[in-house]
Order: sequence, then structure tokens, then C-alpha cells
Amino acid sequence: MCGIVGFTGRENALPVLIKGLYSLEYRGYDSAGVAAFTKEGLRVVKTQGRIANLEEKIKEEGGLCCTCGIGHTRWATHGEPSDRNSHPHLGGKDGMGKVAVVHNGIIENYQDLRTRLEKHGYAFQSETDTETVAHLIDYLHTGKQEDLAQTVLAAVQRIRGSYALGVVSLDNPDEIVAARRDNPLVIGLGKEENMIASDITAIISRTDRYIILDDNEVAIVRPDGVTVMNEFGETLDKPVQTVTWDMSAAEKGGYEHFMIKEIMEQPKAVGDTVRPRIQNDSILFEECGLTDERLREIENIHIVACGSALHAGMVGKRVIESMCRVRCSAEVASEFRYENPIIGKKDLCIVVSQSGETADTLAAMRLAKQAGAFTVAIVNVVSSTIAREADGVLYTWAGPEIAVATTKAYSAQLAALYMISVRIARVRGHISIGDEKALCAELRRLPRLIEQTLACKEQMQRIATRYANRASVFFLGRGLDYAAALEASLKLKEISYVHSEAYAAGELKHGTISLIEKGTLVVALATQPALFEKTVSNIREVVSRGASVVLVTTDDFTGDESVCRHIVRLPKCLSEFSASLSIIPLQLLAYYVAVERSCDVDKPRNLAKSVTVE
Repeated sequence: MCGIVGFTGRENALPVLIKGLYSLEYRGYDSAGVAAFTKEGLRVVKTQGRIANLEEKIKEEGGLCCTCGIGHTRWATHGEPSDRNSHPHLGGKDGMGKVAVVHNGIIENYQDLRTRLEKHGYAFQSETDTETVAHLIDYLHTGKQEDLAQTVLAAVQRIRGSYALGVVSLDNPDEIVAARRDNPLVIGLGKEENMIASDITAIISRTDRYIILDDNEVAIVRPDGVTVMNEFGETLDKPVQTVTWDMSAAEKGGYEHFMIKEIMEQPKAVGDTVRPRIQNDSILFEECGLTDERLREIENIHIVACGSALHAGMVGKRVIESMCRVRCSAEVASEFRYENPIIGKKDLCIVVSQSGETADTLAAMRLAKQAGAFTVAIVNVVSSTIAREADGVLYTWAGPEIAVATTKAYSAQLAALYMISVRIARVRGHISIGDEKALCAELRRLPRLIEQTLACKEQMQRIATRYANRASVFFLGRGLDYAAALEASLKLKEISYVHSEAYAAGELKHGTISLIEKGTLVVALATQPALFEKTVSNIREVVSRGASVVLVTTDDFTGDESVCRHIVRLPKCLSEFSASLSIIPLQLLAYYVAVERSCDVDKPRNLAKSVTVE
């Protein structure tokens, strides 16, 4: 959540900061600001609204020329979105800010710190927890410690909560001090310039070399070098990593929005995730610790995730239980971590997260590790916190996903869970070598089938145009189709702000049907042949009460089609993998409804790409 960028070098930092902030827009924000060293001293410009508003305000105030600065896009947690609550925040007495701070995360003990600092003469200008950090650093810097990095080390030891910090001080006008705990922060390494950022997208236009800060580490970033220290102030030798994708992967490439670009990239994302792991008609997971011996001994599987990743996990749960006959649960990470879950030492915990930084998922994984379970992470971001801390990691090679609403990363997560299902089933003797070979062939076919499904693009655009004005939409499905319906409903509400709900079709009579009235749009999914007749029965129930029905089904659907206003047909696919196809037209439906309603598709209100706080 939120975005941090910082630059120190030999050229004007402002264009670099602004470009970096734009690249972090997808993380979600409601205000933006920069702090920079100028001839007049440490100067802060910030404003509510979009980065374009910040650029305009900087022009109105006469511009900003500097070689070192920090910037921030804020998503409100403490205090409403406003100019005064925007970052950066200044630390100092009598309105004389000597220190500026940008911060992602939440300071849990900020009220206690604020009370103490007010007793020392500090006057607060905002409602934020971050201003507490700025004043605390100023207090320690001027009264106790002259070295800024040592001051930050002393400050974070007094902080309880999560943070990624970028700090600058008038005493060191070419230096940025960075620190992190439970929030991502990378350091970009350039030639006579270096950067800090919330993620790689903000540095890729300047350099492809970077360092990842780990929890409780502090970095001193200057134009001529970077020094990283642990919590004891000891210098660390951090490995330098290289970005494996180029800048074009984070650009629209001629599409109107990132979301539609990423929808169309799903065949490649799934193919890149599947192909390297299928060798000689068998799935290999040795590199992530899922040895045959471990898979044979599994007693229970816990899939833990949030949002769309959880919906992928719900599909995975059904496929695993059906194919492998091992007990599997799919649970919301924020609930799992607090419900005192029963976890055994022979259990497998699969955590799913696009960013690899999701706070609740990370905490749930740590809980499972403490209980002795073997943890495997399905993540899309290399070297993310979850990827580094899990016992094994299964990367989804979807490439950078910029739109807030996930599409291609979700599809890659499904593919990863399918592969885990197939391997467990083979190792435990529930399928033969021939069955595994056939299933591997189906997995290799998935990218082509997804590409064929994308041909419904124009049909979904027409349907979206017709129903974009509906106040409520309901999605119905059974089994795997219910799990897919949950994801479809989330996509629609995320980006179009249309109220939508997904229900297990068998629950219609238990209250839900009272919401159906004339003109209500109902989207029904029917991809499981054994459930066709029951789904048609549910469709009849809503049609008889005035609903208009869009049916998403397979080419071999057998049922009365006359009750449906629109039918979207999917290529024939193994029913266990059907969720990979059924979601495609519904992603397109959500996208085109949002476009029709003039919504900000890639940056929906109140949402962030990476949820790094509880």
C-alpha cells in the first residue's frame, strides 16, 4: 500500500521522483508529495489527489531543482486524505523542519510516542502516525545522536508496528536513510546515483541492479555508494540482484489500460508458469522442496491467501481433494492467523500472494512455520518477503502486473495449484503414469485454450454495454463454478463499483432469491457436466422472477438454452481445469462495464495492489 521513491545523484532529482511516483500509482493512493534539498533548504510540496495535481502545485510554487529527494503516494490509514496528512512529513520544533520522512505501514504505538514528544515541545500538524516518526527522529537526532543512520536505528527500536521508511536531513543533503520492517523496500544501484523504492517498477527506468532490504535493516544511500546495516549497526554484505524483465513489461503497449493488456497476456503467463515444470510428461517440484517423500507424508493441506489469491486457493482446494483425496482447506489469511488453527508437523501450508508482501498472508505463513508445517509460497514477485521466508517457493512467471485488479497473476496461480494437485495425486498413487501424462498434456494445452477463450472479447463488450447500468449483479455456480463465481464477482465490484455478489447456486432458496427482481442481471456458470441439470434448474428459478441471465458454459453443455438471454461458450476443457477458462469472459465483462461507466480501471478507488498492513 502506498509508494515510496527516493533519488540521490548528480542530476535534477525531481523528474526522477515524479516518474517513480507515476510508476507506483497502481499500488493505490489518495495524495502525493515530495521533499527535496534546494538552495533554500529542505522543501516539501504535497497535495491531496493525483500526481498530476502535485506537478501543478510544484509549478505554481516556482519549481523544484535538487539532486536528492524523496517522494510518496499515500493511501489514508490515520487521518483523512488531505494536504496536511499527505507525506512527506517534517520533523522539528517551531515549524522549522530539519528532517523529512516518508513511510509505508502502521505505527501501532504512535499515540504514546506522540504524547511523549508533545511534552518535549513538538507540535503536530497532521493526524497521521507518520509525523510521530519524523518528530522522533528529529528529537533523537538533535539531542542524542548526530549520525542520521544511527538516529534512525535508535528510532525504529522505539517503534512498534510495520514500516518502510525514507528519511532525509539537512545535516546530510545528499543522503537518504532507508529502513524496513514488514513492508517492502528496494535500493536501486546506478552509476553515480542510487535510489530507494517500494518496488522495482520505480527504479527500472534508471537501473536493472538492486538490493532488497530485509526486516530490521537500515541503509545509507548516497550517490557514490550504499551501506546496509543490521539492527545492531553492523555492516552487511548484501547480494546484488538483476531485474529479469525490461521496461516494456510495465508499459501499456498500445492498450487503453493495463488491465486489458494483462487479460490478453494470460496465455503467456500460464504457459511460462507451466512449461518449465513439465519434463518427460511429469511435473517436477524438487527445487521448491516438494519432494516425493514429503508429498507422500502430507496429512493435511492448508491453503491460505487473501482476495483473488484466496479464490484461486478455493479452486485449488476442490481440485486437490478431488484428485488427491487428501483433506485440504482454503482460508482467509486474516482469519487463519487469529483462529488458533490446528496445524500438524506433517501438514503442508500453501500460501498464495501475487506481491509476496501481503501482510496477513505473511503472518499466517509464519504461524504455520512455527507450528512445524512445511510452507510453500506461490508468488509472482522474485525475492519478495514471502518467497524468501517460505520453506519452498513456486514462482508464477506472470511478469509485472500493474493493474490493481489481478488477472494474469490469478490465472498463473490456478496453473500452479493444478500442477501441485497432479503431482500429489501421482506420488500418492491416485493416478497412474498414463493419467499424469494426459494431465500434463492438458496443462500444456491451457495457454492455447485461454487464447481461444479470449475470442469472446467482442461478445463480452456488447453484453457489458447492455447491462452496465445495472445496480446489482449476481453470480451463481456450483463446485468449481462457485469458486470461479466469487472471483468474477470481486472483479466486477473492484473496478466498476457495481454491487455484485456470488452465491453457491444451491443456496438460492435459502434467502438469496428474495433479491431477484425484474431486470436483475444474473451470471450463471456451468462447466461441470455432472451439475448441468441442477444449474439449469437454478437458472429457471431466477428467470421466473424476471432476471436476465448470461450463461457461461462449455461447448458440450446439455440443457435448455432458451431460458438464457446470452450464452458464452468455452472451448472443451478438462472439467478440473475449467476455472482457468470460465474466468476469462467474466474478467472481460468487468473490464468493459468499468469502461462503460467511465471508471478508473487500473486504479480503482480505495484499493491498493499490495496490502502490506492488516
